[in-house]
Amino acid sequence: MSQSTATDERATTAIDPELKRLATAVIVGGIAVILDTTIVSVGLHELGASLHATVSTIQWVSTAYLLAMFVTIPLSGWAQGRLGSKRLWLVGLSVFLLGSVLCATAWDATSLIAFRAVQGVGGGVLMPLMTTILMQAARGRNLGRLMATVSLPAALGPILGPVVGGLILHTLSWPWLFLVNLPLGVVGLVLAVRRIPRDVPGRRAPLDVVGVLLVSPGIVGVIFGLTQVGELGGFGHARVVVPLVAGLALLAAFAAWALRRGDRALIDVRLLRHRALGTSTVLLFLTGTALYGAMLLLPLYWQQVRGEDALGAGLLLVPQGVGALASRTLSGRLTDAIGGRWVAVGGFTVLALATVPFALSTEHTSTWLLMATLLVRGFGLGAVLIPLMTGAFVGLAHDEVPHASIITRVAQQVGGSFGTAVLAVVLVSSAAGATSQTALAGAFDTAFWWATAFTAAAAALSLLLPAARRAA
Repeated sequence: MSQSTATDERATTAIDPELKRLATAVIVGGIAVILDTTIVSVGLHELGASLHATVSTIQWVSTAYLLAMFVTIPLSGWAQGRLGSKRLWLVGLSVFLLGSVLCATAWDATSLIAFRAVQGVGGGVLMPLMTTILMQAARGRNLGRLMATVSLPAALGPILGPVVGGLILHTLSWPWLFLVNLPLGVVGLVLAVRRIPRDVPGRRAPLDVVGVLLVSPGIVGVIFGLTQVGELGGFGHARVVVPLVAGLALLAAFAAWALRRGDRALIDVRLLRHRALGTSTVLLFLTGTALYGAMLLLPLYWQQVRGEDALGAGLLLVPQGVGALASRTLSGRLTDAIGGRWVAVGGFTVLALATVPFALSTEHTSTWLLMATLLVRGFGLGAVLIPLMTGAFVGLAHDEVPHASIITRVAQQVGGSFGTAVLAVVLVSSAAGATSQTALAGAFDTAFWWATAFTAAAAALSLLLPAARRAA
């Protein structure tokens, strides 16, 4: 290869500096949204004690945020067409920051729950828009390396959130669980004003009102039903079955409606006919299950079996975050070079194998061994998100990207709720009657085997992802 040819190849594979600056603005603004969920979950006990609320009431601090987010996410594609990406991003981030300030000033549980819903509306705008802005700006170039950047908050949020939340509760008061969002958010607003280009709003399609009335309550019903599973200890309760079945029925009705309306639907579900997007959506569901389900188990394992407090459990999860960071650049480059199929298969395989030691552990297993395992587990976790998110957008037109962003975001979040619900039931049923630490450790072993099975299934399904040449 001549020197000029090599130079030209490096030029075509290097990410545009303008795109890098755009990515920085989007990540700084968006990372607070994803961190916020796990930061607050760590502080629910203290929030309940400070606001004199019962456990069942204070759980709505998390539930209200999730439900408001999922009401808003399906509307983000339509809103982007009306306002343009930059305006919508600034509106969403401003609403999220307003909700954060209001949460910090809450005077009782009811006001805090209402203000968390305000936060959720802002977060529901930002979550899919974060991907849409960068994927449209990239125009199909270097998607692997770009996705290594855009999916960073999604990978680190569940890992770093408990650490940040534990440190805040250890040194400050509970309002700082929300005020911590302000520095990142303000910097994110400044960067967005300077670096996100002012775009022309897209096709001003009329709002699909029927679609809104079907898909938003449908997703909310599914999410709400799944969030009740852990509290009630199973799927057989009316508070689980009724919203879950109703939500699935509404989503089925929306799918039929959207297929008939085509690109005039709120979400163009016909895009799932693309093999890459369809496969990636299923795999992102399983990734959410493996990621969020395991993130339920790991802090509880360190606290209940190994006797750590919330801060100690959070710090023990740091190696997983380090591993996720270490694999991202390599995963992005490999995805661009050889395609996402084998990167995803390898990442899921590493993730499954690194979950097995927890399924075999006892209350006496070496902490250093488990921390090393978490480092390897994080490496696999950081690797799998990039090829899946990259593959989801292969071959899509500019106007199809917002729809794909919504579909993939919903799939991952619903998968997380499903995995958390299933593993919570497995853990509760396995731990029933456990009277010793050994028996409790055995219950966690069973739950970790389930998490391993979810991950192994994802590794097998990854073989359906397109190969590099076909993707190109």
